[in-house]
Amino acid sequence: MSKITIDPITRIEGHLGVQVEIEDGVVKDAWSSGNLFRGFEIMLRGKAPHDAWLLTQRICGVCPVPHGHASTLSLEDSFATTPPDNARIIRNLIEGAQFLHSHILWFYHLNGLDYVDVVSALSAEPTGKYLQGVQAKLKAFVGSGQLGPFANGYWGHPAYKLPPEVNLLVVAHYLEALEMQAKASHLVAIFGGRMPMNMTSVPGGTTATPTVADIKEFLFRLKEVKTWISDVMVQDLLAAGPYYLDWAGLGKGPGNYLSWGVFEDATGNPKRRLLPRGMVAADALAIKYPEEAKVTEHVHRSWYRDETSRLNPAQGQTEPVSPVLDYDGKYSWLKAPRLDGMPMEVGPLSRVLVAYLADRSRVKQEVDGVLSALGVPGQVGVLLSVVGRMAARVVESVVIAEAMEQWVNDLLENLAVGNTDLYSAHTVPDVGAGVGLWEAPRGALAHWNEIKRGKISNYQCVVPTTWNSSPRDDEGVRGPMEQALVGIPIEDPAQPLEVLRVIHSFDPCIACAVHVIDPVTNQVRTVQAVQ
Repeated sequence: MSKITIDPITRIEGHLGVQVEIEDGVVKDAWSSGNLFRGFEIMLRGKAPHDAWLLTQRICGVCPVPHGHASTLSLEDSFATTPPDNARIIRNLIEGAQFLHSHILWFYHLNGLDYVDVVSALSAEPTGKYLQGVQAKLKAFVGSGQLGPFANGYWGHPAYKLPPEVNLLVVAHYLEALEMQAKASHLVAIFGGRMPMNMTSVPGGTTATPTVADIKEFLFRLKEVKTWISDVMVQDLLAAGPYYLDWAGLGKGPGNYLSWGVFEDATGNPKRRLLPRGMVAADALAIKYPEEAKVTEHVHRSWYRDETSRLNPAQGQTEPVSPVLDYDGKYSWLKAPRLDGMPMEVGPLSRVLVAYLADRSRVKQEVDGVLSALGVPGQVGVLLSVVGRMAARVVESVVIAEAMEQWVNDLLENLAVGNTDLYSAHTVPDVGAGVGLWEAPRGALAHWNEIKRGKISNYQCVVPTTWNSSPRDDEGVRGPMEQALVGIPIEDPAQPLEVLRVIHSFDPCIACAVHVIDPVTNQVRTVQAVQ
């Protein structure tokens, strides 16, 4: 028996360490340690409520839009106000662009190199000028010795299965995706003012005032990204997927799935969102309606005071203790959220699974098409795996891009008939409380607020990675990612590529970190924060 620790995990946002115990070439146990203290909940105490939606976007520079959106929903719940229909549509468009950006970024730049052997691509025999040119650039790049993201890879690892020609094809698309994810971010900025940290999705509605020129530019750029997703991203999944079907039975996790739902429809009913609210528990493959009142956060294995454990976030407390890494005791800054006492996987797989079981036609069509193309028609259980998490992001990208085109048309129709309302006036109550249940690209996201004397008295966030990368709870039950790692075969403990595949399939986002840098020498200084 041996233990290996990977710390930090690269190609994620934030600071995460993982330790796994290996016996007879298989992972027998795992621990996930979030090495970054967020602290926004403490910072927001005493702030004006309207500040929260802007400040909480700073939790994450990769997915700021959903944080702002969840905060706005939370505040609107406290203010008892509902945004006009145009604001709903514009928010959906901004959110949709954020999802497309995130999924393209993850599929190629954060996850892709776990399956694509860049060195193998150098030995491909391309026939077309385009791929020949890409290979020549790649050879020159490798020859320069400045490998950047390709440095220190486990190239040649036996777990890489793609033939050289497919490796080269996906490397070419990896480079194209650098531009495409930037174009998706540009879509956010058209109606959001900028990206990251959009400026328009305020409580009560939106401050964006879309012109016909704005809408035309948005639609033109959206069509370009949408076409690329269908013609390139989908095809890469179908080209590479059959070589990795052995991963369709690996990395399942606890078998519980949660989606708060995302992309509002005109009714405001979360069950009718484009990707609806729901949960799937205990492998039943049947939808239940999740109750946010049944969410609790365990902290017995986290660096917080034990007496704050098992609280619902509406009454939650963030009281840190000195962080001493002890895998038999406290070992993470992440709390361990549970729904009705159960760990829940969140993210694209959870959303797609809930939508599929809710008979959402476009999701069903895309999922069934992918399963058939991979040679496993009708086998929905294949999705409950590392492969399923990859496929779900591609399915979502197709469905969301299509829906965005319809939302643009809906906005144009509203403006054509003189419906230009963008904001609902409201007042901040002296006392109030609210919750915003939403989704980030990485999964279920919720913000709770409490207002006293017109100021924020308590604020709590439960973010996707808090669910997925949580440590053990007070009962000793592993978090979803820890559970997904158990049973993974390891070819070479010195090159634990298989561990990275499982971790990256969840796309951990620990939160943005700030380094203290000497302005003269640019030396990064390491400091210890004490209570």
